[in-house]
Amino acid sequence: MASEFIVPGQIISGSGALGMAEGSLKGMGKKALIVTDQVMIQLGNCAKVEAALKNQGIAYSIYAEISGEPTDEMIQKGLKMYQEEGCDFLVALGGGSPIDSMKAIGSLTEKGGEISDYMGKVIDAKMPPMAAIPTTAGTGSEATQFTIITDTKKDIKMLLKGKALMPDLAVIDPQFTMTAPPAITAATGLDALCHAVEAYTSRKAQTLSDTFALSAVKRIMEYLPAAYETGRDEKARVEMSVAALEAGIAFNNASVTLIHGMSRPIGALFHVAHGLSNAMLLKECLAFALPGACERFADLGRAIGAAGEADSPQKAGEAFLKAVEKLTCRLEIPTLKEYGISKEAFFAAIDKMAHDAMESGSPQNTIREVTEEEIREIYRRLW
Repeated sequence: MASEFIVPGQIISGSGALGMAEGSLKGMGKKALIVTDQVMIQLGNCAKVEAALKNQGIAYSIYAEISGEPTDEMIQKGLKMYQEEGCDFLVALGGGSPIDSMKAIGSLTEKGGEISDYMGKVIDAKMPPMAAIPTTAGTGSEATQFTIITDTKKDIKMLLKGKALMPDLAVIDPQFTMTAPPAITAATGLDALCHAVEAYTSRKAQTLSDTFALSAVKRIMEYLPAAYETGRDEKARVEMSVAALEAGIAFNNASVTLIHGMSRPIGALFHVAHGLSNAMLLKECLAFALPGACERFADLGRAIGAAGEADSPQKAGEAFLKAVEKLTCRLEIPTLKEYGISKEAFFAAIDKMAHDAMESGSPQNTIREVTEEEIREIYRRLW
């Protein structure tokens, strides 16, 4: 069966990638809106992008009001600045939040309106040129046709998609990930692991996405501990940047499954960062998915050396799950309770979260059939 495979228009990766990307940025427009956050300004990362634009005589304005997970309100403010400042292309600098915000802003530049207008629809708006410069090794948003924006009126995280959202340029420069603190390194790295595992065990998996997913899983399992424990380990940071890109490409073409479907409602209602809520769900969601995809999980177990060719699919798959659980413990991922979420409040929200998870469509990509009641039970088991 034929499959479509979509990647960014241009990818420049490795040490010195930003410098190499200057010529490409020059061809994108005359004035950029840099979409970022205050942390990127404080760390000096934004100044590096500003210097790259100045080197090419490109004017720019900075929208640095992306604080936490992006909301429809942040998008409207960014759109207003883009229009008032006369910008003609977009540059995102940061983790998934600024990159997702850039995509959402871009989708409104031509026709206006609100980002929530696209809920349940495919975004096919005319977009300005977009460049994504990730500073975390995790979200893969620089390589996807998706954006996740919170609808503040309905208290839901909207998963919006469309080929138009694919960045024209992805700049994967590991110098930016060196400043990520351990907790962010862990959460974003496990987000990338979720992308790769879910892509490989999705109903929509295909040959090319499998290639990227397997490679990403192997890199993450090998290099994430070092990136977490020794932040200045350049080799680990380079490998994790590549892994996050690979995982992004994989799930962009094979989609995500149960973990992401259940993660978004936790983030929307309890304000848990996306990568962290994914990490909290890893053990229970993968344990649920395993019986429906033993062969696929077995492939992953063998790929990371946790199982051998002589092991049965069940044993090899279980070995992979144990290796992932060991990794989450090593990275000190908190439970919902340790994070400070009230059990009473969480249980009171389970019905809404299970409904919203199913509505997103992601759980249905899981090879094992999943019902709304089973999702409720998985949420309960998090305690």
